[in-house]
Amino acid sequence: MTRATTVRAVLAAAVLLVSVFITLTMSPRLGLDLQGGTRMVLQAEDSATVEANRETTDRTLEVLRQRIDSLGVAEPVLTRSGEDRIIVELPDVQDPRQAAAVIGRTAQLSFHAVQGATPPGTEPESKPESEPGSGRLTLPDEQGTQLDLGPARLSGAGVKDATASFEAQQAAGWTVKLDFHKDAGKDWTRLTGEAACHPAGDERRRVAIVLDEKVISSPQVDPSVGCQAGLPSGGTQITGSFSAKEARDLALLIKGGALPVPVEIVEQRTVGPTLGAAAIDASAQAALIGAAATALFITFVYRLFGALAAVALAAYGVISYAALVGLGVTLTLPGLAGFVLAIGMAVDANVLVFERAREECQDRPARSLRSALTTGFQKAFSAVADSNITTLLAAGLLFFLGSGPVKGFGVTLAIGVVASMFSALVIARALTEIAAASRFVSDYRGVNGIARPGSVRTWLTRKDPQLFRKPVRWLVVSTVLVAVAVAGIVVRGVDLGVEFTGGRLVEYSTSRPVDVETARSTLADAGFGDAEVTTAGDGDISVRTGKLDNDGEHALREALATEGGETTKVRDELIGPSLGDELRRNALIALGVAVFVQLAYLAMRFRWTFAVASVVGMVHDVVIVVGAFAWLGRPVDGIFLAALLTVIGYSVNDSVVVFDRVRELWAGNRKTPLATIARRAVLQTVPRTVNTGMGALFILVALAVLGGDSLADFALALLIGIVVGTWSSVFTAVPGALVLERTTGAPPPVPGKASRRARAPRRDPLDNGARV
Repeated sequence: MTRATTVRAVLAAAVLLVSVFITLTMSPRLGLDLQGGTRMVLQAEDSATVEANRETTDRTLEVLRQRIDSLGVAEPVLTRSGEDRIIVELPDVQDPRQAAAVIGRTAQLSFHAVQGATPPGTEPESKPESEPGSGRLTLPDEQGTQLDLGPARLSGAGVKDATASFEAQQAAGWTVKLDFHKDAGKDWTRLTGEAACHPAGDERRRVAIVLDEKVISSPQVDPSVGCQAGLPSGGTQITGSFSAKEARDLALLIKGGALPVPVEIVEQRTVGPTLGAAAIDASAQAALIGAAATALFITFVYRLFGALAAVALAAYGVISYAALVGLGVTLTLPGLAGFVLAIGMAVDANVLVFERAREECQDRPARSLRSALTTGFQKAFSAVADSNITTLLAAGLLFFLGSGPVKGFGVTLAIGVVASMFSALVIARALTEIAAASRFVSDYRGVNGIARPGSVRTWLTRKDPQLFRKPVRWLVVSTVLVAVAVAGIVVRGVDLGVEFTGGRLVEYSTSRPVDVETARSTLADAGFGDAEVTTAGDGDISVRTGKLDNDGEHALREALATEGGETTKVRDELIGPSLGDELRRNALIALGVAVFVQLAYLAMRFRWTFAVASVVGMVHDVVIVVGAFAWLGRPVDGIFLAALLTVIGYSVNDSVVVFDRVRELWAGNRKTPLATIARRAVLQTVPRTVNTGMGALFILVALAVLGGDSLADFALALLIGIVVGTWSSVFTAVPGALVLERTTGAPPPVPGKASRRARAPRRDPLDNGARV
């Protein structure tokens, strides 16, 4: 065993030991879509006096943290997103009405002098009135008396603390004690001192505390307080006939009501615990079944070396999972799907290497197995690197331009790519090099799996089909496919999910079966005539509406319960119209950026004709996948966007492998016609394309069958994308490049270092150079 092999083996063992330790000692951090709970996105907005920026949003976040802590939610998570958004995650909260009510009290707390009052019924008011520019308000107090309030004299930002306590000694019952910051305390003393100048019982002796244009308390200044004397900051108590709950709520509002800027709930998602648990179980089953099928397939195709690659695949699973756990990545439902999908795609590098090694053994039968394997790793490296970089670019776009759980998919996909590179280039290489050093494995060609060409390669070599004699005809076929897809988009339309249109989508599980027509009629009678009712999952009811607040959702659920009995909310998505527009715009930007970034990278790595042809094939795949979903009537949402960007990465990945071989063959045979070079390159890379595609298909079929509604559309989009991407990399990108090359006079590529190494490979480490 050479020194390089020893280093790889030691490094692989060390990484595996650390990964196993992390796996056994740490638990994954599950997102709310897996553990159940409510997630809200709040948009900070400018007020009349304060701009919503990073600083004011941070202060608002801390105020909201105090409010939410008072609800008793276990381990709530509040983070700022961007400059003016706050993400609130509330584990295990299934009915977000109370949390939304507490968070939704968004106006600034203020203290006002009462300048007069109108008894109830004398001059009823339907809503608060104010005099523009004066700061004066007319608001009803707790008993409905209309109070004429002066301008705000003190804001809630001056409140240092507010606590509820029970005063048993003075028989005052529950009271609220106020404490102000230094300067605010002086303003409070001045305000109460002015109110104390009016006689006891006079309405003008009151001070009104206003939150969200609602008087939450308007106490009288105690008769013992003299005119202009006022109340000290730390000695102020609000008394009244409070219950314990009322006193605590008032203290919470006063202490936590001082939001620097108002906020609006632009997104709200609630997931029941059963849905998350079912998704985890389904993904685990899909991973096990898909991984087992992939391992059996590559073992069947590549014999012993395939079995060693399966061992490396298992190691990849442990390493990538440990990386997710060790880095503290929040595992979301799309992220879980990405983790499972990456298992099927992780065999790609091994397949590339083994196919190159097979070619070396076929071209030079006398060379040793170890030498052929080493050359296979060397020649496959550029294709492996390029294909994984394009996938990393797609993962980066998902993270930076995706929203919510879709970001998790980008993270897990990126970690999976890095882990798969390590498993293929370090673990699998160490195992196969150790096996290749064995005389038994080297001598018995039917055992090692790479010393003989595969059946697909043998059949293609014998048939030698003339694929690109007329490349334009393949472009015509691709054009027809795109036209059919565009017809679906135009005729059927794209069913944009609630994430892109705004509105609310709620899925319910009922104890008694309810058909769609009955549910639709029941909801129409309850005043929800515009609700779209469909089936979901195993007999569940899905309801999609326009703008609907939490109270409206509760009424909708109660109406459905009259027919369905006990009604449980499985999941709930609320997207504001402004956020829907933004997400739709970001989705289009993400697709545009993906096209540009892939084009720029490919143009840097290949000829511009190859880059343009690859991008045309990529766009071809995107249009067909979207058109297929339009014809099938499937929704297009954030998870579909994640699948679409993954299809982009996969499509470019396939094209990169083909064009990398075209470049290599053309550089070594510069006088050979490009059509002949392209045909040879395609025939040589088809076994890799088929074998890699089969690994991903096993996983995706398992996800589509076992994943339920939450993952079925994701798997379906990728299934269509992989099939179409395989087609386009051969019959769209290559013919496109051939047509483009006719318009340019650029010479064939010059052999580079890689080509020179290929023509004169390094001597086998076990070969001392002696010849007879």
